[in-house]
Amino acid sequence: MKEILTKRRAGILLHITSLPGKYPTGDLGKDAYHFVDFLHNAGITVWQTLPLGMTHSDGSPYQSLSAHAGNADLISIELLAENGWLKIPDKCEECVRTDRFYKSCLITKAFYGFLERASAEEKTQFKQFCENKAFWLDDFALFLALRLEFNQVCWNEWPSYLKERDSKSIKEARKRLAAEIDCIKFEQFVFFQQWMALKTYANQKGVLLFGDIPIFVSYDSADVWANRDVFKLDDTGNMLVVAGVPPDYFSQTGQRWGNPHYNWTYLKKTGFNWWVERMHTQLEQFDILRIDHFRGLEAAWEIPAHEPTAQNGEWVTAPGKALLNAVRNQLGSIPLVAEDLGIITAEVEELRKEFELPGMKILQFAFDSGPDNPYLPNNYEKNCVVYTGTHDNDTTTGWGDKLSEHEKQHIFEYLGNPLATLNCALVQAALASVANLAVIPMQDILELGSEHRMNTPGTTEGNWRWRFQWSQLSAERAHRLAHLVELFNRNPARHS
Repeated sequence: MKEILTKRRAGILLHITSLPGKYPTGDLGKDAYHFVDFLHNAGITVWQTLPLGMTHSDGSPYQSLSAHAGNADLISIELLAENGWLKIPDKCEECVRTDRFYKSCLITKAFYGFLERASAEEKTQFKQFCENKAFWLDDFALFLALRLEFNQVCWNEWPSYLKERDSKSIKEARKRLAAEIDCIKFEQFVFFQQWMALKTYANQKGVLLFGDIPIFVSYDSADVWANRDVFKLDDTGNMLVVAGVPPDYFSQTGQRWGNPHYNWTYLKKTGFNWWVERMHTQLEQFDILRIDHFRGLEAAWEIPAHEPTAQNGEWVTAPGKALLNAVRNQLGSIPLVAEDLGIITAEVEELRKEFELPGMKILQFAFDSGPDNPYLPNNYEKNCVVYTGTHDNDTTTGWGDKLSEHEKQHIFEYLGNPLATLNCALVQAALASVANLAVIPMQDILELGSEHRMNTPGTTEGNWRWRFQWSQLSAERAHRLAHLVELFNRNPARHS
Protein backbone atom coordinates (compact mmCIF):
# COMPACT_ATOMS: atom_id res chain seq x y z
CA MET A 1 0.00 0.00 0.00
CA LYS A 2 2.70 2.52 0.99
CA GLU A 3 4.57 1.89 -2.27
CA ILE A 4 2.21 4.20 -4.14
CA LEU A 5 3.88 7.15 -2.37
CA THR A 6 7.36 6.09 -3.52
CA LYS A 7 6.64 6.59 -7.23
CA ARG A 8 7.12 9.93 -8.93
CA ARG A 9 3.62 11.40 -9.39
CA ALA A 10 1.72 14.62 -10.01
CA GLY A 11 -1.57 15.56 -8.40
CA ILE A 12 -4.16 18.32 -8.36
CA LEU A 13 -5.87 19.68 -5.25
CA LEU A 14 -9.55 20.35 -5.88
CA HIS A 15 -12.41 19.80 -3.47
CA ILE A 16 -15.61 18.22 -4.78
CA THR A 17 -17.56 21.38 -3.91
CA SER A 18 -15.36 23.33 -6.35
CA LEU A 19 -16.43 21.32 -9.39
CA PRO A 20 -18.68 23.06 -11.94
CA GLY A 21 -22.41 22.31 -12.04
CA LYS A 22 -25.87 23.82 -11.82
CA TYR A 23 -26.47 23.16 -8.11
CA PRO A 24 -25.16 25.30 -5.22
CA THR A 25 -22.11 23.08 -4.81
CA GLY A 26 -20.13 20.70 -6.99
CA ASP A 27 -21.16 17.06 -6.68
CA LEU A 28 -20.35 13.46 -7.61
CA GLY A 29 -22.04 13.60 -11.00
CA LYS A 30 -20.84 14.01 -14.58
CA ASP A 31 -18.44 16.89 -13.86
CA ALA A 32 -16.54 14.73 -11.36
CA TYR A 33 -16.12 12.04 -14.02
CA HIS A 34 -15.12 14.69 -16.56
CA PHE A 35 -12.47 15.92 -14.12
CA VAL A 36 -11.07 12.39 -13.79
CA ASP A 37 -10.84 12.24 -17.59
CA PHE A 38 -8.94 15.53 -17.60
CA LEU A 39 -6.51 14.21 -14.99
CA HIS A 40 -5.99 10.97 -16.90
CA ASN A 41 -5.35 12.78 -20.18
CA ALA A 42 -2.79 15.04 -18.50
CA GLY A 43 -0.93 12.14 -16.87
CA ILE A 44 -2.02 13.32 -13.40
CA THR A 45 -2.39 10.27 -11.15
CA VAL A 46 -3.53 11.86 -7.86
CA TRP A 47 -6.70 13.82 -7.11
CA GLN A 48 -6.55 15.39 -3.66
CA THR A 49 -9.73 16.64 -2.01
CA LEU A 50 -10.60 18.22 1.32
CA PRO A 51 -12.52 16.18 3.94
CA LEU A 52 -15.86 14.80 2.68
CA GLY A 53 -17.80 15.18 5.95
CA MET A 54 -21.16 16.88 6.39
CA THR A 55 -20.48 20.51 7.23
CA HIS A 56 -22.08 23.06 9.51
CA SER A 57 -23.58 26.26 8.12
CA ASP A 58 -20.13 27.82 7.57
CA GLY A 59 -19.31 25.14 5.01
CA SER A 60 -15.95 24.21 6.55
CA PRO A 61 -15.05 20.58 5.79
CA TYR A 62 -12.77 20.68 8.84
CA GLN A 63 -15.72 21.10 11.25
CA SER A 64 -18.07 18.31 10.26
CA LEU A 65 -21.06 16.72 11.96
CA SER A 66 -19.47 13.26 11.83
CA ALA A 67 -16.04 11.71 11.40
CA HIS A 68 -17.65 8.97 9.28
CA ALA A 69 -20.68 10.37 7.41
CA GLY A 70 -20.42 11.87 3.95
CA ASN A 71 -21.72 15.29 2.94
CA ALA A 72 -25.18 14.86 1.39
CA ASP A 73 -24.65 18.14 -0.51
CA LEU A 74 -22.22 16.20 -2.72
CA ILE A 75 -24.88 13.74 -3.90
CA SER A 76 -25.62 13.98 -7.62
CA ILE A 77 -29.30 14.56 -8.30
CA GLU A 78 -28.87 13.47 -11.92
CA LEU A 79 -27.47 10.10 -10.83
CA LEU A 80 -30.46 9.62 -8.53
CA ALA A 81 -32.73 10.26 -11.50
CA GLU A 82 -30.77 7.74 -13.59
CA ASN A 83 -31.41 5.17 -10.85
CA GLY A 84 -35.13 5.66 -11.50
CA TRP A 85 -35.85 6.90 -7.99
CA LEU A 86 -36.54 10.54 -8.88
CA LYS A 87 -38.07 12.70 -11.56
CA ILE A 88 -36.40 16.10 -11.50
CA PRO A 89 -39.06 18.84 -11.78
CA ASP A 90 -38.61 21.84 -14.05
CA LYS A 91 -37.25 24.81 -12.09
CA CYS A 92 -35.58 28.13 -12.85
CA GLU A 93 -31.83 27.57 -13.33
CA GLU A 94 -30.99 30.54 -11.08
CA CYS A 95 -33.14 29.11 -8.27
CA VAL A 96 -31.47 25.71 -8.63
CA ARG A 97 -28.00 27.29 -8.37
CA THR A 98 -28.82 29.20 -5.18
CA ASP A 99 -31.32 27.09 -3.24
CA ARG A 100 -29.56 24.51 -1.05
CA PHE A 101 -32.87 23.44 0.51
CA TYR A 102 -34.20 22.49 -2.93
CA LYS A 103 -31.55 19.82 -3.38
CA SER A 104 -32.29 18.38 0.07
CA CYS A 105 -35.97 18.13 -0.88
CA LEU A 106 -35.09 16.25 -4.05
CA ILE A 107 -33.02 13.73 -2.09
CA THR A 108 -35.99 13.19 0.23
CA LYS A 109 -38.23 12.62 -2.79
CA ALA A 110 -35.68 10.15 -4.13
CA PHE A 111 -35.88 8.24 -0.85
CA TYR A 112 -39.63 7.75 -1.23
CA GLY A 113 -39.08 6.86 -4.88
CA PHE A 114 -36.54 4.29 -3.71
CA LEU A 115 -39.07 2.76 -1.30
CA GLU A 116 -41.61 2.50 -4.11
CA ARG A 117 -39.51 1.52 -7.11
CA ALA A 118 -36.17 0.07 -5.99
CA SER A 119 -35.47 -3.52 -6.93
CA ALA A 120 -35.19 -6.25 -4.32
CA GLU A 121 -31.44 -6.29 -4.89
CA GLU A 122 -31.17 -2.53 -4.30
CA LYS A 123 -33.19 -2.77 -1.10
CA THR A 124 -30.96 -5.61 0.07
CA GLN A 125 -27.91 -3.45 -0.63
CA PHE A 126 -29.42 -0.64 1.46
CA LYS A 127 -30.15 -3.02 4.33
CA GLN A 128 -26.62 -4.42 4.21
CA PHE A 129 -25.14 -0.92 4.16
CA CYS A 130 -27.12 0.03 7.28
CA GLU A 131 -25.98 -3.13 9.05
CA ASN A 132 -22.32 -2.75 8.07
CA LYS A 133 -22.18 0.91 9.11
CA ALA A 134 -24.39 0.59 12.19
CA PHE A 135 -21.47 1.24 14.55
CA TRP A 136 -21.58 4.92 13.51
CA LEU A 137 -24.66 5.26 11.29
CA ASP A 138 -27.28 4.56 13.97
CA ASP A 139 -26.01 7.32 16.27
CA PHE A 140 -25.38 9.73 13.42
CA ALA A 141 -28.87 9.35 11.91
CA LEU A 142 -30.52 9.86 15.29
CA PHE A 143 -28.21 12.80 16.04
CA LEU A 144 -29.07 14.52 12.77
CA ALA A 145 -32.79 13.86 13.17
CA LEU A 146 -32.74 15.34 16.68
CA ARG A 147 -30.69 18.29 15.50
CA LEU A 148 -33.32 19.01 12.86
CA GLU A 149 -36.07 18.64 15.46
CA PHE A 150 -34.36 21.19 17.71
CA ASN A 151 -33.72 23.76 14.94
CA GLN A 152 -30.02 22.95 14.48
CA VAL A 153 -28.90 23.93 18.00
CA CYS A 154 -25.86 22.16 19.44
CA TRP A 155 -26.55 18.91 21.31
CA ASN A 156 -25.50 20.43 24.65
CA GLU A 157 -28.61 22.66 24.42
CA TRP A 158 -31.01 19.75 23.96
CA PRO A 159 -33.27 18.58 26.80
CA SER A 160 -31.12 16.92 29.46
CA TYR A 161 -32.59 13.45 28.91
CA LEU A 162 -31.41 13.51 25.27
CA LYS A 163 -28.20 15.38 25.94
CA GLU A 164 -27.29 12.70 28.49
CA ARG A 165 -28.57 9.91 26.22
CA ASP A 166 -31.04 8.44 28.69
CA SER A 167 -31.69 4.96 27.27
CA LYS A 168 -35.48 5.14 27.48
CA SER A 169 -35.54 8.60 25.87
CA ILE A 170 -33.18 7.50 23.11
CA LYS A 171 -35.37 4.49 22.36
CA GLU A 172 -38.48 6.70 22.20
CA ALA A 173 -36.68 9.18 19.92
CA ARG A 174 -35.65 6.42 17.51
CA LYS A 175 -39.27 5.35 17.29
CA ARG A 176 -40.68 8.89 17.00
CA LEU A 177 -38.20 9.93 14.32
CA ALA A 178 -38.05 6.60 12.45
CA ALA A 179 -39.02 8.08 9.07
CA GLU A 180 -36.45 10.88 9.31
CA ILE A 181 -33.78 8.45 10.48
CA ASP A 182 -34.40 6.10 7.55
CA CYS A 183 -34.15 9.02 5.12
CA ILE A 184 -30.82 10.13 6.64
CA LYS A 185 -29.51 6.57 6.35
CA PHE A 186 -30.61 6.56 2.71
CA GLU A 187 -28.65 9.78 2.11
CA GLN A 188 -25.53 8.08 3.45
CA PHE A 189 -26.20 4.96 1.39
CA VAL A 190 -26.44 7.08 -1.77
CA PHE A 191 -23.39 9.16 -0.89
CA PHE A 192 -21.19 6.11 -0.36
CA GLN A 193 -22.63 4.40 -3.44
CA GLN A 194 -21.87 7.42 -5.65
CA TRP A 195 -18.46 8.03 -4.11
CA MET A 196 -17.31 4.42 -4.49
CA ALA A 197 -18.50 4.39 -8.11
CA LEU A 198 -16.41 7.52 -8.76
CA LYS A 199 -13.42 5.99 -6.97
CA THR A 200 -13.70 2.83 -9.07
CA TYR A 201 -13.81 4.92 -12.26
CA ALA A 202 -10.83 7.03 -11.16
CA ASN A 203 -8.77 3.97 -10.24
CA GLN A 204 -9.56 2.37 -13.60
CA LYS A 205 -8.20 5.54 -15.21
CA GLY A 206 -5.03 5.30 -13.12
CA VAL A 207 -6.05 8.13 -10.80
CA LEU A 208 -5.64 7.71 -7.03
CA LEU A 209 -7.93 9.57 -4.63
CA PHE A 210 -6.13 11.45 -1.85
CA GLY A 211 -8.21 12.30 1.22
CA ASP A 212 -7.77 14.51 4.26
CA ILE A 213 -8.45 13.61 7.90
CA PRO A 214 -8.94 16.56 10.26
CA ILE A 215 -7.08 15.60 13.42
CA PHE A 216 -9.90 17.00 15.58
CA VAL A 217 -13.67 16.70 15.31
CA SER A 218 -16.33 19.31 15.88
CA TYR A 219 -17.85 19.59 19.36
CA ASP A 220 -21.28 19.79 17.72
CA SER A 221 -21.03 16.34 16.17
CA ALA A 222 -22.45 12.88 16.52
CA ASP A 223 -18.99 11.70 17.59
CA VAL A 224 -18.85 13.85 20.72
CA TRP A 225 -22.54 13.40 21.61
CA ALA A 226 -22.31 9.60 21.36
CA ASN A 227 -18.73 9.12 22.65
CA ARG A 228 -18.20 11.64 25.44
CA ASP A 229 -15.52 9.50 27.13
CA VAL A 230 -13.28 9.94 24.08
CA PHE A 231 -12.97 13.70 24.72
CA LYS A 232 -11.88 16.04 27.52
CA LEU A 233 -15.27 17.17 28.80
CA ASP A 234 -16.60 17.97 32.25
CA ASP A 235 -19.42 16.07 33.96
CA THR A 236 -22.04 18.17 32.15
CA GLY A 237 -20.53 17.58 28.72
CA ASN A 238 -18.90 20.98 28.32
CA MET A 239 -15.36 21.30 26.97
CA LEU A 240 -12.57 21.82 29.48
CA VAL A 241 -10.01 22.80 26.84
CA VAL A 242 -10.22 23.54 23.13
CA ALA A 243 -7.85 23.02 20.22
CA GLY A 244 -5.96 25.53 18.15
CA VAL A 245 -2.44 26.72 17.40
CA PRO A 246 -0.34 29.48 18.98
CA PRO A 247 0.49 32.73 17.16
CA ASP A 248 2.10 31.95 13.80
CA TYR A 249 2.45 32.97 10.15
CA PHE A 250 -1.32 33.19 9.76
CA SER A 251 -2.36 35.02 12.94
CA GLN A 252 -0.77 37.16 15.66
CA THR A 253 -3.19 35.81 18.26
CA GLY A 254 -3.00 32.23 17.02
CA GLN A 255 -6.00 30.22 15.90
CA ARG A 256 -8.67 29.15 18.38
CA TRP A 257 -10.39 26.32 16.50
CA GLY A 258 -12.73 25.43 19.35
CA ASN A 259 -12.60 21.64 18.87
CA PRO A 260 -12.52 19.36 21.92
CA HIS A 261 -9.27 17.62 22.78
CA TYR A 262 -8.96 13.86 23.07
CA ASN A 263 -8.98 11.96 26.34
CA TRP A 264 -5.91 9.94 25.41
CA THR A 265 -6.00 7.98 28.68
CA TYR A 266 -9.40 6.57 27.77
CA LEU A 267 -8.40 5.97 24.16
CA LYS A 268 -5.32 3.99 25.21
CA LYS A 269 -7.44 1.76 27.45
CA THR A 270 -9.72 0.95 24.50
CA GLY A 271 -6.88 0.21 22.09
CA PHE A 272 -7.60 3.46 20.20
CA ASN A 273 -10.67 1.76 18.72
CA TRP A 274 -12.45 5.04 17.97
CA TRP A 275 -9.48 6.25 15.92
CA VAL A 276 -8.98 2.90 14.19
CA GLU A 277 -12.63 2.80 13.11
CA ARG A 278 -12.35 6.36 11.84
CA MET A 279 -9.26 5.52 9.80
CA HIS A 280 -10.92 2.42 8.41
CA THR A 281 -13.84 4.47 7.09
CA GLN A 282 -11.44 6.83 5.33
CA LEU A 283 -9.41 3.97 3.88
CA GLU A 284 -12.54 2.63 2.21
CA GLN A 285 -12.97 5.97 0.44
CA PHE A 286 -9.39 6.93 -0.44
CA ASP A 287 -6.13 5.47 -1.75
CA ILE A 288 -3.93 7.98 0.13
CA LEU A 289 -4.67 9.83 3.36
CA ARG A 290 -3.30 13.03 4.85
CA ILE A 291 -3.45 13.59 8.61
CA ASP A 292 -4.18 17.28 9.05
CA HIS A 293 -2.18 18.95 11.84
CA PHE A 294 -0.01 15.87 12.29
CA ARG A 295 2.05 17.57 14.97
CA GLY A 296 -1.00 17.26 17.25
CA LEU A 297 -0.32 13.53 17.47
CA GLU A 298 2.94 14.32 19.29
CA ALA A 299 1.77 17.38 21.24
CA ALA A 300 -1.30 19.59 20.83
CA TRP A 301 -1.99 23.18 21.82
CA GLU A 302 -4.62 23.14 24.58
CA ILE A 303 -6.45 26.38 25.28
CA PRO A 304 -8.64 26.80 28.39
CA ALA A 305 -12.21 26.81 27.07
CA HIS A 306 -12.96 30.23 28.55
CA GLU A 307 -10.07 31.94 26.70
CA PRO A 308 -11.21 34.04 23.71
CA THR A 309 -7.97 33.60 21.72
CA ALA A 310 -5.29 30.94 21.35
CA GLN A 311 -2.55 32.95 23.05
CA ASN A 312 -2.84 31.50 26.56
CA GLY A 313 -2.57 27.82 25.76
CA GLU A 314 0.05 25.16 26.36
CA TRP A 315 1.54 22.21 24.52
CA VAL A 316 0.30 18.89 25.93
CA THR A 317 1.89 15.64 24.76
CA ALA A 318 -0.11 12.98 22.88
CA PRO A 319 0.61 9.25 22.38
CA GLY A 320 1.12 9.46 18.64
CA LYS A 321 3.47 6.48 18.46
CA ALA A 322 1.05 4.20 20.30
CA LEU A 323 -1.84 5.42 18.15
CA LEU A 324 -0.02 4.90 14.83
CA ASN A 325 1.14 1.48 15.97
CA ALA A 326 -2.45 0.52 16.81
CA VAL A 327 -3.61 1.72 13.39
CA ARG A 328 -0.82 -0.17 11.63
CA ASN A 329 -1.40 -3.35 13.63
CA GLN A 330 -5.12 -3.40 12.81
CA LEU A 331 -5.24 -1.88 9.32
CA GLY A 332 -1.84 -2.70 7.91
CA SER A 333 0.58 -0.42 6.11
CA ILE A 334 -1.34 2.71 5.09
CA PRO A 335 -0.21 5.35 2.57
CA LEU A 336 -0.27 8.29 4.99
CA VAL A 337 1.00 11.84 4.52
CA ALA A 338 1.80 14.02 7.53
CA GLU A 339 0.71 17.65 7.40
CA ASP A 340 3.77 18.87 9.29
CA LEU A 341 3.44 22.62 8.80
CA GLY A 342 3.71 25.21 11.55
CA ILE A 343 5.78 24.84 14.72
CA ILE A 344 7.56 21.53 14.22
CA THR A 345 9.83 20.10 16.90
CA ALA A 346 12.47 17.38 16.78
CA GLU A 347 9.97 15.06 18.47
CA VAL A 348 7.40 15.60 15.70
CA GLU A 349 10.05 14.92 13.05
CA GLU A 350 11.14 11.78 14.88
CA LEU A 351 7.53 10.50 14.97
CA ARG A 352 7.03 11.19 11.26
CA LYS A 353 10.30 9.54 10.27
CA GLU A 354 9.77 6.49 12.51
CA PHE A 355 6.64 5.66 10.50
CA GLU A 356 8.28 6.78 7.21
CA LEU A 357 5.53 9.29 6.51
CA PRO A 358 6.18 11.93 3.84
CA GLY A 359 5.85 15.49 5.09
CA MET A 360 4.71 18.58 3.20
CA LYS A 361 6.70 21.33 1.48
CA ILE A 362 5.04 24.63 0.51
CA LEU A 363 6.81 26.73 -2.11
CA GLN A 364 5.08 29.92 -1.00
CA PHE A 365 6.95 29.52 2.32
CA ALA A 366 10.34 28.94 0.69
CA PHE A 367 11.69 32.39 -0.06
CA ASP A 368 11.35 34.49 3.10
CA SER A 369 14.58 33.37 4.79
CA GLY A 370 18.03 32.04 3.96
CA PRO A 371 19.32 28.99 2.05
CA ASP A 372 18.51 26.62 4.93
CA ASN A 373 14.76 27.20 4.51
CA PRO A 374 13.31 23.64 4.49
CA TYR A 375 10.75 24.61 1.84
CA LEU A 376 13.40 25.42 -0.78
CA PRO A 377 13.54 22.61 -3.36
CA ASN A 378 17.30 22.07 -2.92
CA ASN A 379 16.59 21.01 0.68
CA TYR A 380 13.95 18.38 -0.16
CA GLU A 381 14.17 14.65 0.31
CA LYS A 382 12.29 12.35 -2.05
CA ASN A 383 9.87 11.21 0.65
CA CYS A 384 7.78 14.39 0.73
CA VAL A 385 4.84 16.07 -0.99
CA VAL A 386 5.44 19.49 -2.51
CA TYR A 387 2.71 22.09 -3.10
CA THR A 388 2.79 25.56 -4.56
CA GLY A 389 0.24 26.38 -1.83
CA THR A 390 -2.61 24.69 0.04
CA HIS A 391 -6.30 25.44 0.58
CA ASP A 392 -5.24 27.73 3.46
CA ASN A 393 -2.90 29.82 1.29
CA ASP A 394 -3.63 32.58 -1.16
CA THR A 395 -3.50 31.47 -4.77
CA THR A 396 0.06 31.64 -6.08
CA THR A 397 -0.86 34.45 -8.46
CA GLY A 398 -2.47 36.38 -5.59
CA TRP A 399 0.50 35.68 -3.33
CA GLY A 400 2.92 36.88 -6.00
CA ASP A 401 0.96 40.08 -6.60
CA LYS A 402 1.60 41.09 -2.98
CA LEU A 403 5.39 40.66 -3.19
CA SER A 404 7.78 43.53 -3.75
CA GLU A 405 9.83 43.68 -6.93
CA HIS A 406 12.92 42.83 -4.88
CA GLU A 407 11.23 39.72 -3.46
CA LYS A 408 10.10 38.63 -6.92
CA GLN A 409 13.59 39.11 -8.33
CA HIS A 410 15.04 36.96 -5.53
CA ILE A 411 12.61 34.15 -6.37
CA PHE A 412 13.29 34.35 -10.10
CA GLU A 413 17.02 34.32 -9.43
CA TYR A 414 16.66 31.13 -7.39
CA LEU A 415 14.52 29.54 -10.11
CA GLY A 416 16.99 30.44 -12.85
CA ASN A 417 15.17 33.52 -14.18
CA PRO A 418 12.59 31.51 -16.16
CA LEU A 419 10.66 33.17 -18.98
CA ALA A 420 7.33 32.62 -17.23
CA THR A 421 4.94 34.20 -14.77
CA LEU A 422 5.70 33.69 -11.09
CA ASN A 423 2.74 31.29 -10.87
CA CYS A 424 3.98 29.16 -13.76
CA ALA A 425 7.54 29.23 -12.42
CA LEU A 426 6.43 27.82 -9.05
CA VAL A 427 4.25 25.17 -10.69
CA GLN A 428 7.21 24.09 -12.79
CA ALA A 429 9.53 24.15 -9.75
CA ALA A 430 7.18 21.86 -7.84
CA LEU A 431 6.97 19.39 -10.72
CA ALA A 432 10.73 19.53 -11.31
CA SER A 433 11.63 18.90 -7.67
CA VAL A 434 12.81 15.56 -6.26
CA ALA A 435 9.63 15.21 -4.17
CA ASN A 436 7.89 11.94 -5.00
CA LEU A 437 4.53 13.68 -5.17
CA ALA A 438 3.88 17.22 -6.44
CA VAL A 439 0.35 18.56 -5.91
CA ILE A 440 -0.88 21.79 -7.52
CA PRO A 441 -4.11 23.52 -6.43
CA MET A 442 -6.50 23.88 -9.35
CA GLN A 443 -6.43 27.67 -8.93
CA ASP A 444 -2.72 27.62 -9.76
CA ILE A 445 -3.28 25.41 -12.79
CA LEU A 446 -5.68 28.11 -13.97
CA GLU A 447 -3.43 31.02 -12.82
CA LEU A 448 -6.23 32.64 -10.81
CA GLY A 449 -5.92 35.58 -8.41
CA SER A 450 -6.77 36.13 -4.75
CA GLU A 451 -10.52 36.38 -5.37
CA HIS A 452 -10.44 32.64 -6.09
CA ARG A 453 -8.88 31.70 -2.77
CA MET A 454 -10.51 28.72 -0.99
CA ASN A 455 -9.98 29.67 2.65
CA THR A 456 -8.47 32.42 4.78
CA PRO A 457 -7.54 30.99 8.21
CA GLY A 458 -8.90 32.93 11.17
CA THR A 459 -11.93 34.19 9.22
CA THR A 460 -15.47 32.80 9.06
CA GLU A 461 -17.01 34.58 6.06
CA GLY A 462 -16.64 33.88 2.36
CA ASN A 463 -14.66 30.66 2.63
CA TRP A 464 -15.08 27.25 0.97
CA ARG A 465 -17.19 28.63 -1.89
CA TRP A 466 -14.80 28.75 -4.83
CA ARG A 467 -15.73 26.86 -7.99
CA PHE A 468 -14.07 26.67 -11.35
CA GLN A 469 -15.66 26.59 -14.80
CA TRP A 470 -14.63 24.37 -17.70
CA SER A 471 -14.27 27.48 -19.86
CA GLN A 472 -11.26 28.47 -17.71
CA LEU A 473 -9.42 25.29 -18.70
CA SER A 474 -8.31 25.95 -22.25
CA ALA A 475 -6.94 23.19 -24.47
CA GLU A 476 -3.61 25.01 -24.53
CA ARG A 477 -3.43 25.08 -20.73
CA ALA A 478 -4.32 21.38 -20.46
CA HIS A 479 -1.72 20.52 -23.12
CA ARG A 480 0.94 22.54 -21.29
CA LEU A 481 0.19 20.69 -18.04
CA ALA A 482 0.46 17.31 -19.76
CA HIS A 483 3.77 18.41 -21.29
CA LEU A 484 5.20 19.36 -17.87
CA VAL A 485 4.08 16.07 -16.32
CA GLU A 486 5.85 14.22 -19.10
CA LEU A 487 8.90 16.51 -19.05
CA PHE A 488 9.50 15.90 -15.35
CA ASN A 489 8.71 12.18 -15.50
CA ARG A 490 5.69 12.28 -13.18
CA ASN A 491 3.43 9.77 -14.93
CA PRO A 492 4.26 6.29 -13.56
CA ALA A 493 1.98 4.75 -16.21
CA ARG A 494 4.74 5.41 -18.76
CA HIS A 495 6.90 2.80 -17.07
CA SER A 496 4.27 0.13 -16.33
